[in-house]
Amino acid sequence: MRFFALSSSIYLSLLVLTGGSLAHAQEMDDGIIQPFDEELEPVQPSDDSIIPQVDDVPPASEAVKSEREKRIDDFFDRLKKTRSPGAAKRLANNIWSEWFRSGSASIDLLMEWSDEATKRKDYHIALDLLDQVTTRQPDYAEGWNRRATLHFIMSNYNKSMADIQKVLELEPRHFGALSGMANILERSGNKQAALDAWQRVLEVYPAMRSGQDAVIRLFDELSGDPV
Repeated sequence: MRFFALSSSIYLSLLVLTGGSLAHAQEMDDGIIQPFDEELEPVQPSDDSIIPQVDDVPPASEAVKSEREKRIDDFFDRLKKTRSPGAAKRLANNIWSEWFRSGSASIDLLMEWSDEATKRKDYHIALDLLDQVTTRQPDYAEGWNRRATLHFIMSNYNKSMADIQKVLELEPRHFGALSGMANILERSGNKQAALDAWQRVLEVYPAMRSGQDAVIRLFDELSGDPV
């Protein structure tokens, strides 16, 4: 799961690979970003920290949303058919780019501010900003996905899983959220459920190398065979 960046352009280039690009995250070669395994202590915001507010800006029109959904569907159709890791990564990056488009200038600004707060380790401020995102635009899957990543970084695994479930309600093919779910399940010791989650990832993104490796490793561990 990954998710954050300083400006929209930098943000997209860093995150063209899952829930974004945060501090304490590592990029995998298939375009999915996972948080580091190290335990991170949430940093309390300083007394003079100010949580900015933004005025509401009308979201994108239904016609714009429809065109965006058509592009995403086309990318997913091609992603499912390609077996080339390089071509698949480019398609996955295109999907991420579409997912990052909230269609609202105010939501984009809140997401940018949350990225900056996360980079400063002002996690509680970042969380408040993402709370605003999910409240203002509850149908924006990437807002929930970004908050799921932040909860993971703060070791709030149950809350992270709850946000992942919301992402998947909005976009069942969200391979970033599914891979994040798989990681949390494996951390909790539920290898079979983690294997099932990774298999769901490969149903939509067959060429994902990390997913393939995880399925093989977990299958071997569950069958009792050495990796």
